[in-house]
Amino acid sequence: MKSEETIDFHVRWAWLKISKMYNQEASKHGMTQSIGFILLNIDPRNGTPSTQLGPKMGMEPTSLSRTLKTMEDKGFITRLQDENDRRIMRICLTDEGKRMREVSKSSVVRFNEKVLDQVSEEKFQNFIEVIQIIEQNTVKTS
Repeated sequence: MKSEETIDFHVRWAWLKISKMYNQEASKHGMTQSIGFILLNIDPRNGTPSTQLGPKMGMEPTSLSRTLKTMEDKGFITRLQDENDRRIMRICLTDEGKRMREVSKSSVVRFNEKVLDQVSEEKFQNFIEVIQIIEQNTVKTS
C-alpha cells in the first residue's frame, strides 16, 4: 500500500497545511497557531480552569504550561484563583487576549466559509461522520 492510499496520510497532510496557514496568519499578530487555539478554548466570560484546558485540546501539560507562560508574558491571559474553590486556578483572558481571540476566531470562520462554499452540505456531513469514525478508532491516551 502506498502512503498516499492511507487515511492517516491525508489527515496529516491536510492538518500540516491548515496548521501552516494558521501559523502564517497568527504570525502577523505576534501569535502562533497554538496560542490562537488556546485563546479559542478559554471561556471569555468566566475563564477556564487550567486543568481543563489540556484535555479539552489534546495538549500535553508541559507544552501547555510553556505556551500559557508565553501568553501571560504577552498580556493575553491572567491566572486567578477560583473564588469558590481556592485549589482551582482559572485562566482568564485580558482585554488584549479577548481581542486576539477575535482575530483567531475570524481566521477560523474565514477558512470554514471558504471550504464550505466549495462543499455540499451532504459532503460536509459525510466528512464529519468519517472523522468521528476515525476518532473512535484511535487509541485513547487519556
